Amino acid sequence: MDVFRPSSLSEALALKREVPTAVPIAGGTDLMVELNFDRRRPPAMIDLGRVDELRGWGRVDGTIRLRAGVTYTSLVRDLARDLPGLALASRTVGSPQIRNRGTVGGNLGTASPAGDALPPLMAAGARVLCASERAGERSMPLGDFLVGPKSNALRPDELIVAIEVPRARGPQQFSKIGTRNAMVIAVAAFALAVDAEGGTVGTGIGSAGPVVLRAEEAEAFVAAELADRGGWDARGELDDATAARFGELVGRAARPIDDVRGTARYRRHALAVIAARALRWAWDEPRGAL
Repeated sequence: MDVFRPSSLSEALALKREVPTAVPIAGGTDLMVELNFDRRRPPAMIDLGRVDELRGWGRVDGTIRLRAGVTYTSLVRDLARDLPGLALASRTVGSPQIRNRGTVGGNLGTASPAGDALPPLMAAGARVLCASERAGERSMPLGDFLVGPKSNALRPDELIVAIEVPRARGPQQFSKIGTRNAMVIAVAAFALAVDAEGGTVGTGIGSAGPVVLRAEEAEAFVAAELADRGGWDARGELDDATAARFGELVGRAARPIDDVRGTARYRRHALAVIAARALRWAWDEPRGAL
């Protein structure tokens, strides 16, 4: 196996054009598992660890630009206020060692429906930026980027370079169900993002479909509730029936299967419960918390 070590993004893109079968590796927290268990044996790898253009994050107007190599540790440490849902999800990823190495770009590239970063990115309306040496950059909504289980819309000569996420304008929440509290693949996961200024709600469902999903009917239901109550600042008390209805709509939006981690029936039930809880947590969050 050949391993290439570019020191710039332009060099990395040139290598991806010359060797389109080469697999990019950053933190290696997903790919190395597959290599160690001999589930995958690519002809070549492109180590992106020395490409400074893919590290860290920045602000552009009201958008947070996460470069593909930003780690979960960085998200927890630096972005709990700007992207609270993603920071919450990042805290649940593996161990401290995994969070120090694992990257958001890697989570996107793997495109697993169980990827912890993906539901909050979906709920927040994230866009994925890809680049190739010949065609330059292109941008697409996360929902278009994820095309199937562990399958994405990257072209053979492209790399993920960044993820653009609107800064939170209201409460965000994340919750997942697993066999234990840490270092576990989610049986089901749910993210909620409230745009208190725009009066809209975003959702993301993980580990309960071929890709991360939105619960659009549930989003419309809560948006209508907000409108009826005079907006987020005047939301008043959240009754049990409203929370339960929201959870029910989230469960209905899932497309789960039976597997070794749980049944489809359990996943729908779990999503209904954690979605109702997430809505309550968001509803009870103090006004002006952001």
